[in-house]
Amino acid sequence: MPADWQAGGFGLYIHWPFCAAKCPYCDFNSHVTARIDQSAWREAYLREIGRVGAETEGRVLQSVYFGGGTPSLMEPETVDAILREIGRFWPRANDIEITLEANPSSVEARRFAGYAEAGVNRVSLGVQSLRDTDLRALGRLHDVAQAKAAVEVAKAHFERMSFDLIYARQNQTLEDWRDELSEALEMTGDHLSLYQLTIEPGTAFGDRYAIGKLRGLPDDDLGADMFELTQEMTSAAGFEAYEVSNHAQRGSESRHNLVYWRYGDYIGIGPGAHGRVTFEGERMATVCKSMPAAWLEGVKAGNAETRERLSGIDQASEYLMMGLRVGEGISLSRFSALSGEALPAEKLGELVGSGLVAQDGDRLRATLRGRMVLNAVIRELMV
Repeated sequence: MPADWQAGGFGLYIHWPFCAAKCPYCDFNSHVTARIDQSAWREAYLREIGRVGAETEGRVLQSVYFGGGTPSLMEPETVDAILREIGRFWPRANDIEITLEANPSSVEARRFAGYAEAGVNRVSLGVQSLRDTDLRALGRLHDVAQAKAAVEVAKAHFERMSFDLIYARQNQTLEDWRDELSEALEMTGDHLSLYQLTIEPGTAFGDRYAIGKLRGLPDDDLGADMFELTQEMTSAAGFEAYEVSNHAQRGSESRHNLVYWRYGDYIGIGPGAHGRVTFEGERMATVCKSMPAAWLEGVKAGNAETRERLSGIDQASEYLMMGLRVGEGISLSRFSALSGEALPAEKLGELVGSGLVAQDGDRLRATLRGRMVLNAVIRELMV
């Protein structure tokens, strides 16, 4: 029987922590700086790949994901060096997916050509809105014209392309979102990520919201209507909602994100990057130092990352939280093998009866209604 992590695959995440500006809604580990020493960062990534590669050498790599921050601020030579170093340790799956996130304001045809030549075969664009007024409110540095141009550049250079949109924005009506989503479905490649705006503590939006100065946000009913409309329109256009916020044509799902949601093994490299990696039969949670300077110094000292062993209950809980986000759901027998006990039958029966989850043999999945209140469903099922 294969090791548990093999059920979900094996991926590598590279975190680039720098942005040209900090968006007011963003709670990711991103930083604005006037100067980036690309050679120092390149060497640090190569050193970390070598360190963890020596411990996991020979595993078949399904995906590499350059996230951030704004990875399209990386020099193509840096991406090329990283991908070459990766090849020293892990054989690639025949259909390996290598994704790079990009902001439309930093898209250059020359740079994209360099990424493609290095081996990147998928790009994810942070478009976020197709309305100039809302782009300004979201703190984005690009306008709609730049976003549309970036989409065309991406289509010209990469096999696959996705972009993100945020909805349930300030003063947005249901009809506004219908028109914008219709436009997005005509523009995109084979994948769309569609997120409801969430107000996170510690962000500029969070601070404004706390003092009552972030007005025009939709109420819960309008937010639910927007979610349902999103499902209807994407489904009608042939974009399956394979995860709560992600929609793809059949076969074009994000393989890297599926590693997360299927609870596979993934290595995280870069400031603040998290991982879940099996070393000698023990599944470990890894986390890197979050501040860029501290991480760079940690790489030199050999202590950029900390590890913590995950118990069976920890693993089962994470598998439940991640797996119910995807349309395929979870394997009940895999959950039981991880936790040592089955999901509570009474709670499961109540949730099935209320139409929030559906069970088909060994598979348990959240229904559309269940996805709308997924956190509550997960809380009910937690062992």
